[in-house]
Amino acid sequence: MSSTAFDVSLIPWQQTVWDSSARFNVIAAGRRCGKTQFVANKLLVKGLTCPSRTGKVFYIAPTQGQARDLMWDLLHEVGEGLITASHINNQTVTLINGVTIALKGADNPKNLRGVSLWYCALDEYADMKPEIWEQILRPALSDLEGEADFIGTPMGRNHFYDLYMDAKLGDDPDFDAHHYTSWDNPFLKRTEIEAAKRSMSSHNFRQEYEASFEAMGSAMFEADWVRFAEEEPQIGDWYITVDPAGFQDAAKASNKNSRLDETAIACVKVGPDGWYVGDIIHGRWTLDETADKIFAAVVKYRPLKVGIERGIAQQAILSPLQNLMRRNRRHFNIELLTHGNQKKTDRIMWALQGRFEHGDIELSTGDWNVTFLDQLYQFPSKLTHDDLVDALAYIDQLAIEIYDDSDYDDDFDDWSDSVDEYAGY
Repeated sequence: MSSTAFDVSLIPWQQTVWDSSARFNVIAAGRRCGKTQFVANKLLVKGLTCPSRTGKVFYIAPTQGQARDLMWDLLHEVGEGLITASHINNQTVTLINGVTIALKGADNPKNLRGVSLWYCALDEYADMKPEIWEQILRPALSDLEGEADFIGTPMGRNHFYDLYMDAKLGDDPDFDAHHYTSWDNPFLKRTEIEAAKRSMSSHNFRQEYEASFEAMGSAMFEADWVRFAEEEPQIGDWYITVDPAGFQDAAKASNKNSRLDETAIACVKVGPDGWYVGDIIHGRWTLDETADKIFAAVVKYRPLKVGIERGIAQQAILSPLQNLMRRNRRHFNIELLTHGNQKKTDRIMWALQGRFEHGDIELSTGDWNVTFLDQLYQFPSKLTHDDLVDALAYIDQLAIEIYDDSDYDDDFDDWSDSVDEYAGY
């Protein structure tokens, strides 16, 4: 996009988005990140490059009042010398080429209809109804093949999150996803961000300043409980548990099923000092791919036991998995894991909460950490999957944790009746 009509001064993240070749940019940004300044420049440049005087440029906020408060003065400041007329009552400005920029509120959809849009910016899109885009603005961009930017600070996992994740997947070349935090504004004092961090709840700070899409957590698992291991412990036995999801034909995969449940394969070394989580392999694969992933994990970690959650998915996995065993002449027993007539929330809490709180679970560092910790901190939110957390919790059912019998009476011979100090059974 040309910016030769006037000088445009941008900070690094703004320049990155400015240079994007995508038609629709979805920008999740923290407070005071500079997103409104970016939009003001974009509105003016798009207005000056509009191919038709009848084409419109819209700035849309959740309400008309917000649109005026956020953009009216800033647009006149940035566009000094480029605006020939402005009308505060209807909140429009006319540029030197005759194109009009209008400030609109998403709370009045009828005022958005009946135009040919060249460009629109949807500011704080999380606060708008998704129908505004799908039923009104997207069709209005078709005549001139116009562009749009969706900008805002996340509000949990709503339609803004869905749009951002779809764009991030990269399946649609028209969309691109961008994520920036308040730290990405070099003009915002670091001491001010740190002061906000000290005075705000961790969830609100992550949402408002770090542009996190996380849902409000239940505080069942706290971030302070999570520990990372510097190295793998020497003593212990490996266990692998599998929480299988549905299977899909890779040729038919699409971004619509990308956020369905995933199969999770937890690889954990259990020793006298607790659990060392070496890896949690996860994804949505075909049946044969799932069997390959499980078999490869067994070959790598050589576990004492392998457990798979009982169900239809488990029954489907067994056949290709047994074929792999025969072909590779490597056989291992599979134990079936059950819910034990427990609710998932209770089962996971009993298996993991005490261990995390007392520092008896340590994680290796890996690409799986981000997904796992997101699920852990949000559990049991219905807005977040729990596949990786559930797979890890099954280790409690599978693993044997007695390594030193010196703490037990000699008369106690029935080790199978030992009581887990965290789970209570």
